Amino acid sequence: MSKIKKSETDKEQTIIMSGNYASAWGAKCARVKVVSAYPITPQTTVVEKLADFVDGGELDARYIKVESEHSVMASLVGSSMTGARSFTATSGQGLLYMTEMLHWVSSSRLPIVTTIASRGIAPPWNIWAEYTDILSVRDCGWIIQFASTHQEIFDSVLMGYKIAENQGVMLPYFIVYGGFTQSHTSKPVRIPPQKDIDTFLPPPPEKGWSHLNLDPDDPITFGNLLMPQQEYLDFRFLIHDSMVKSKKTIQKTIKDFKKSFKRDYCGLTESYKCKDADVVLISYGALAEQSKIAVDELRKKGKKVGLFKLRYIRPFPNEELLNLFNSDVKVIGIADQGTAFGNPTGGPISTEVMSLLRLSNRKIKVLPYVWGLGGRDVTVDEQIQVFHQLMQLKNKNEYPTDDTFQHGTVWMGLKTGA
Repeated sequence: MSKIKKSETDKEQTIIMSGNYASAWGAKCARVKVVSAYPITPQTTVVEKLADFVDGGELDARYIKVESEHSVMASLVGSSMTGARSFTATSGQGLLYMTEMLHWVSSSRLPIVTTIASRGIAPPWNIWAEYTDILSVRDCGWIIQFASTHQEIFDSVLMGYKIAENQGVMLPYFIVYGGFTQSHTSKPVRIPPQKDIDTFLPPPPEKGWSHLNLDPDDPITFGNLLMPQQEYLDFRFLIHDSMVKSKKTIQKTIKDFKKSFKRDYCGLTESYKCKDADVVLISYGALAEQSKIAVDELRKKGKKVGLFKLRYIRPFPNEELLNLFNSDVKVIGIADQGTAFGNPTGGPISTEVMSLLRLSNRKIKVLPYVWGLGGRDVTVDEQIQVFHQLMQLKNKNEYPTDDTFQHGTVWMGLKTGA
């Protein structure tokens, strides 16, 4: 290993950097010990920057170059089993290629953190922002968080390890952001002093994870065959149980992070001007941040509208959504930037929200949306138009009548002549 140079982060600094570099800086400041890398657009500059850190002696880590995304995650299974803090990044087709190993990681209860510069799924080839990649693997046992800003990407890597390595959680962690819109644009990111980060995020146990540790001097058998009447079902329940119970650890970690670094990420969700709103849009990712501008514009005109941003979809924020359903809201729009072909709404998150709505005692009208696929622009004016459609549904019980309203969902910008 290279001798580590004196860190420039002995005092807080603000650096203008891309979202991908924010991801790499988060891994560096988390003092990861193993990075496994395979390039795929638009993620590539994450692992390139980490290669620079390792080569320049700024990060004391083993950097592994492999031949595919499947091998990326397979190598991290091995490193994490030894108790090493392990990291990678991927995107789109690469995430799908490593899907087999994603299940191996979660079923092994390994606290690996991975950032995703989400992109459209081929064919046709598309490398711009869309979340179908991560939504296609949402049930593989990983915690899934969306980061809406560059600062949130960096901060979330630190919080991700803190959450994933908690003894009561021990589950892998995805941090997801939009390809090119976030991965390659540049914004200021505040980097705290390294000593403060080390206080917030101490190193893993020296003897490895308590449930699993590969040690040549103490050999074990792991992942062997289980017969149907043995504990296979029980192991699966424990993953689900830990995922649900991780909500408390997530909330506590966010509070601890605010106390340490004065930045507040609210919780599993963020409610923006929803307290007295009768029309609310539920969204996630960077477009949810843009929705705040539309809300502000309409609030100036006296419209009671609000935004409810999902920061996590695994674990799913049941309690927060039920509180929203039991407020004064009368109409909800749900915007997906990803697809689930053939399901009731065309978008995966809208269907999950609607399934939860049945537990509420209130009859709330719902209008699902699919927007921004393949990185297609969604403007503030279009978001304002969404709110107008929702208000039309509230005031006159009228659904959109144009050709974008298909199978109970508005496909924003649909070119019906294509």
